[in-house]
Amino acid sequence: MEYTVKKLAQMAGVSARTLRYYDEIGMLKPARINSSGYRIYGAEEVDRLQQILFYKELGVELEQIKSIVTDPTFNGLAALKEHQRNLLQKRALLDALLGNVKKTIEQTERGIPMRDQEKFEAFKQKAIQENEAKYGEEIREKYGGDRIDASNKKFMNMTVEEYEAFKALEQEVLDTLIEAYKTGDPAGPLGQKTADLHKQWLTYTWSSYSPEAHVGLAQMYVDDERFTKYYDDHQPGGAEFLRDAVLAYTGKPKS
Repeated sequence: MEYTVKKLAQMAGVSARTLRYYDEIGMLKPARINSSGYRIYGAEEVDRLQQILFYKELGVELEQIKSIVTDPTFNGLAALKEHQRNLLQKRALLDALLGNVKKTIEQTERGIPMRDQEKFEAFKQKAIQENEAKYGEEIREKYGGDRIDASNKKFMNMTVEEYEAFKALEQEVLDTLIEAYKTGDPAGPLGQKTADLHKQWLTYTWSSYSPEAHVGLAQMYVDDERFTKYYDDHQPGGAEFLRDAVLAYTGKPKS
Protein backbone atom coordinates (compact mmCIF):
# COMPACT_ATOMS: atom_id res chain seq x y z
CA MET A 1 0.00 0.00 0.00
CA GLU A 2 1.19 3.53 -0.72
CA TYR A 3 0.73 6.71 1.28
CA THR A 4 1.00 10.45 0.73
CA VAL A 5 2.73 12.58 3.35
CA LYS A 6 -0.63 13.48 4.89
CA LYS A 7 -1.89 9.90 5.11
CA LEU A 8 1.36 8.49 6.47
CA ALA A 9 1.60 11.29 9.03
CA GLN A 10 -1.94 10.59 10.25
CA MET A 11 -1.33 6.84 10.47
CA ALA A 12 2.01 7.20 12.32
CA GLY A 13 0.91 10.00 14.64
CA VAL A 14 3.54 12.46 13.45
CA SER A 15 3.25 15.76 11.63
CA ALA A 16 3.56 16.16 7.88
CA ARG A 17 6.27 18.72 8.60
CA THR A 18 8.27 16.03 10.41
CA LEU A 19 8.13 13.72 7.38
CA ARG A 20 9.22 16.52 5.08
CA TYR A 21 12.13 17.27 7.40
CA TYR A 22 13.16 13.60 7.46
CA ASP A 23 13.19 13.75 3.66
CA GLU A 24 15.27 16.94 3.63
CA ILE A 25 17.99 15.46 5.86
CA GLY A 26 18.02 12.19 3.91
CA MET A 27 16.78 10.00 6.76
CA LEU A 28 13.47 8.98 5.21
CA LYS A 29 13.15 9.62 1.49
CA PRO A 30 9.84 8.85 -0.25
CA ALA A 31 9.71 5.89 -2.63
CA ARG A 32 8.86 8.27 -5.46
CA ILE A 33 7.34 11.62 -6.40
CA ASN A 34 4.11 11.30 -8.39
CA SER A 35 3.10 13.36 -11.41
CA SER A 36 1.41 15.91 -9.17
CA GLY A 37 4.60 16.44 -7.17
CA TYR A 38 3.42 14.56 -4.06
CA ARG A 39 5.78 12.41 -2.00
CA ILE A 40 4.68 8.77 -2.10
CA TYR A 41 5.75 6.25 0.56
CA GLY A 42 5.65 2.47 0.24
CA ALA A 43 6.13 -0.53 2.55
CA GLU A 44 9.90 -0.04 2.89
CA GLU A 45 9.47 3.58 3.97
CA VAL A 46 6.72 2.65 6.43
CA ASP A 47 9.06 0.12 8.04
CA ARG A 48 11.87 2.65 8.24
CA LEU A 49 9.57 5.22 9.86
CA GLN A 50 8.59 2.61 12.45
CA GLN A 51 12.29 2.04 13.22
CA ILE A 52 12.91 5.78 13.53
CA LEU A 53 10.05 6.14 15.99
CA PHE A 54 11.30 3.16 18.02
CA TYR A 55 14.71 4.78 18.34
CA LYS A 56 13.15 8.14 19.27
CA GLU A 57 11.08 6.46 21.98
CA LEU A 58 14.28 4.95 23.39
CA GLY A 59 15.87 8.40 23.60
CA VAL A 60 18.34 8.10 20.72
CA GLU A 61 19.34 11.46 19.21
CA LEU A 62 18.13 12.21 15.69
CA GLU A 63 21.60 12.44 14.13
CA GLN A 64 22.45 9.02 15.52
CA ILE A 65 19.15 7.57 14.29
CA LYS A 66 19.92 8.86 10.80
CA SER A 67 23.36 7.25 10.92
CA ILE A 68 21.86 3.92 12.00
CA VAL A 69 18.94 3.61 9.57
CA THR A 70 20.82 4.87 6.53
CA ASP A 71 23.77 2.54 7.07
CA PRO A 72 23.88 0.05 4.13
CA THR A 73 24.52 -2.76 6.63
CA PHE A 74 21.45 -1.86 8.73
CA ASN A 75 19.59 -5.04 9.71
CA GLY A 76 15.92 -4.34 10.39
CA LEU A 77 15.21 -7.66 12.10
CA ALA A 78 18.23 -7.37 14.37
CA ALA A 79 17.18 -3.82 15.24
CA LEU A 80 13.67 -4.98 16.14
CA LYS A 81 15.10 -7.62 18.45
CA GLU A 82 17.26 -4.96 20.08
CA HIS A 83 14.22 -2.69 20.47
CA GLN A 84 12.38 -5.58 22.11
CA ARG A 85 15.24 -6.19 24.56
CA ASN A 86 15.44 -2.48 25.46
CA LEU A 87 11.69 -2.17 25.91
CA LEU A 88 11.59 -5.25 28.13
CA GLN A 89 14.32 -3.69 30.24
CA LYS A 90 12.31 -0.47 30.50
CA ARG A 91 9.22 -2.47 31.50
CA ALA A 92 11.22 -4.36 34.12
CA LEU A 93 12.46 -1.07 35.53
CA LEU A 94 8.95 0.40 35.64
CA ASP A 95 7.69 -2.75 37.37
CA ALA A 96 10.50 -2.47 39.91
CA LEU A 97 9.74 1.22 40.55
CA LEU A 98 6.01 0.51 40.88
CA GLY A 99 6.75 -2.30 43.31
CA ASN A 100 9.02 -0.02 45.29
CA VAL A 101 6.34 2.69 45.50
CA LYS A 102 3.68 0.10 46.48
CA LYS A 103 5.81 -1.27 49.34
CA THR A 104 6.61 2.25 50.53
CA ILE A 105 2.90 3.14 50.58
CA GLU A 106 2.10 -0.05 52.49
CA GLN A 107 4.83 0.73 54.99
CA THR A 108 3.50 4.27 55.48
CA GLU A 109 -0.21 3.46 55.61
CA ARG A 110 -0.30 0.00 57.17
CA GLY A 111 3.01 -0.34 58.95
CA ILE A 112 4.14 -3.26 56.75
CA PRO A 113 7.92 -3.39 57.24
CA MET A 114 10.23 -2.75 54.30
CA ARG A 115 13.93 -3.61 54.45
CA ASP A 116 16.22 -0.64 53.91
CA GLN A 117 17.90 -2.49 51.05
CA GLU A 118 14.56 -2.87 49.26
CA LYS A 119 14.15 0.91 49.16
CA PHE A 120 17.07 1.23 46.76
CA GLU A 121 16.74 -1.88 44.58
CA ALA A 122 14.81 -0.14 41.80
CA PHE A 123 17.29 2.73 41.68
CA LYS A 124 20.23 0.34 41.45
CA GLN A 125 18.44 -1.54 38.68
CA LYS A 126 17.96 1.78 36.86
CA ALA A 127 21.68 2.53 37.15
CA ILE A 128 22.53 -0.89 35.67
CA GLN A 129 20.15 -0.42 32.76
CA GLU A 130 21.48 3.06 31.99
CA ASN A 131 25.02 1.72 32.05
CA GLU A 132 24.03 -1.18 29.79
CA ALA A 133 22.34 1.20 27.34
CA LYS A 134 25.40 3.46 27.14
CA TYR A 135 28.29 1.03 27.35
CA GLY A 136 26.90 -2.51 27.45
CA GLU A 137 27.95 -3.61 23.98
CA GLU A 138 31.54 -2.43 24.41
CA ILE A 139 32.17 -3.71 27.92
CA ARG A 140 30.53 -7.08 27.21
CA GLU A 141 32.68 -7.52 24.13
CA LYS A 142 35.80 -6.57 26.07
CA TYR A 143 35.20 -8.46 29.34
CA GLY A 144 32.57 -11.08 28.45
CA GLY A 145 28.89 -11.29 29.30
CA ASP A 146 29.33 -13.60 32.30
CA ARG A 147 31.73 -11.22 33.99
CA ILE A 148 29.47 -8.22 33.45
CA ASP A 149 26.43 -10.17 34.71
CA ALA A 150 28.38 -11.15 37.83
CA SER A 151 29.35 -7.50 38.34
CA ASN A 152 25.73 -6.37 37.99
CA LYS A 153 24.62 -9.04 40.46
CA LYS A 154 27.22 -7.92 42.99
CA PHE A 155 26.02 -4.33 42.56
CA MET A 156 22.39 -5.32 43.11
CA ASN A 157 23.32 -7.25 46.28
CA MET A 158 25.04 -4.29 47.92
CA THR A 159 23.76 -3.37 51.35
CA VAL A 160 22.61 0.19 51.96
CA GLU A 161 25.90 0.93 53.70
CA GLU A 162 27.94 -0.55 50.85
CA TYR A 163 25.97 1.40 48.26
CA GLU A 164 26.45 4.66 50.12
CA ALA A 165 30.18 3.95 50.47
CA PHE A 166 30.37 3.07 46.76
CA LYS A 167 28.78 6.37 45.72
CA ALA A 168 30.91 8.36 48.16
CA LEU A 169 34.05 6.69 46.82
CA GLU A 170 33.03 7.49 43.25
CA GLN A 171 32.89 11.17 44.18
CA GLU A 172 36.21 10.93 46.03
CA VAL A 173 37.84 9.51 42.89
CA LEU A 174 36.63 12.51 40.89
CA ASP A 175 37.63 15.06 43.54
CA THR A 176 41.10 13.55 43.90
CA LEU A 177 41.51 13.37 40.13
CA ILE A 178 40.90 17.11 39.89
CA GLU A 179 43.55 17.84 42.52
CA ALA A 180 45.98 15.32 41.02
CA TYR A 181 45.62 16.80 37.55
CA LYS A 182 46.86 20.15 38.85
CA THR A 183 50.20 18.53 39.71
CA GLY A 184 50.68 17.36 36.12
CA ASP A 185 52.22 14.12 37.37
CA PRO A 186 50.15 10.91 37.06
CA ALA A 187 52.93 8.98 38.80
CA GLY A 188 53.08 11.43 41.72
CA PRO A 189 51.48 10.89 45.14
CA LEU A 190 48.10 12.38 44.24
CA GLY A 191 48.02 10.64 40.87
CA GLN A 192 48.72 7.32 42.55
CA LYS A 193 46.14 8.02 45.22
CA THR A 194 43.59 8.58 42.44
CA ALA A 195 44.51 5.24 40.83
CA ASP A 196 44.26 3.44 44.17
CA LEU A 197 40.87 4.97 44.94
CA HIS A 198 39.73 3.97 41.47
CA LYS A 199 40.84 0.39 42.16
CA GLN A 200 38.90 0.39 45.46
CA TRP A 201 35.84 1.71 43.65
CA LEU A 202 36.07 -1.05 41.03
CA THR A 203 36.28 -3.80 43.63
CA TYR A 204 32.79 -2.90 44.85
CA THR A 205 31.41 -4.42 41.64
CA TRP A 206 34.23 -6.54 40.23
CA SER A 207 34.25 -10.14 41.42
CA SER A 208 38.06 -10.12 41.15
CA TYR A 209 40.71 -7.51 40.38
CA SER A 210 43.60 -7.74 37.96
CA PRO A 211 46.07 -5.02 36.90
CA GLU A 212 45.50 -5.99 33.25
CA ALA A 213 41.75 -5.45 33.51
CA HIS A 214 42.30 -2.17 35.35
CA VAL A 215 44.59 -0.91 32.60
CA GLY A 216 42.17 -2.12 29.92
CA LEU A 217 39.31 -0.19 31.48
CA ALA A 218 41.41 2.95 31.91
CA GLN A 219 42.43 2.73 28.25
CA MET A 220 38.77 2.43 27.28
CA TYR A 221 38.16 5.71 29.10
CA VAL A 222 40.50 7.33 26.56
CA ASP A 223 39.45 5.38 23.47
CA ASP A 224 35.68 5.72 23.89
CA GLU A 225 34.44 9.30 23.74
CA ARG A 226 31.48 8.53 26.00
CA PHE A 227 33.78 7.41 28.82
CA THR A 228 36.16 10.27 28.07
CA LYS A 229 33.33 12.79 28.38
CA TYR A 230 32.36 11.53 31.85
CA TYR A 231 35.84 12.23 33.27
CA ASP A 232 36.65 15.24 31.10
CA ASP A 233 33.39 16.93 32.12
CA HIS A 234 34.75 16.94 35.67
CA GLN A 235 38.34 17.69 34.66
CA PRO A 236 39.35 18.42 31.05
CA GLY A 237 42.07 15.91 30.20
CA GLY A 238 41.05 13.83 33.19
CA ALA A 239 40.45 10.55 31.33
CA GLU A 240 43.95 10.48 29.86
CA PHE A 241 45.50 11.54 33.16
CA LEU A 242 43.65 8.73 34.98
CA ARG A 243 44.79 6.22 32.35
CA ASP A 244 48.41 7.29 32.85
CA ALA A 245 48.01 7.15 36.64
CA VAL A 246 46.67 3.59 36.39
CA LEU A 247 49.55 2.59 34.12
CA ALA A 248 52.03 3.88 36.70
CA TYR A 249 50.05 2.27 39.54
CA THR A 250 50.04 -1.16 37.90
CA GLY A 251 53.56 -0.88 36.50
CA LYS A 252 52.31 -1.53 32.98
CA PRO A 253 54.05 0.11 30.01
CA LYS A 254 52.17 2.63 27.90
CA SER A 255 51.19 1.02 24.58
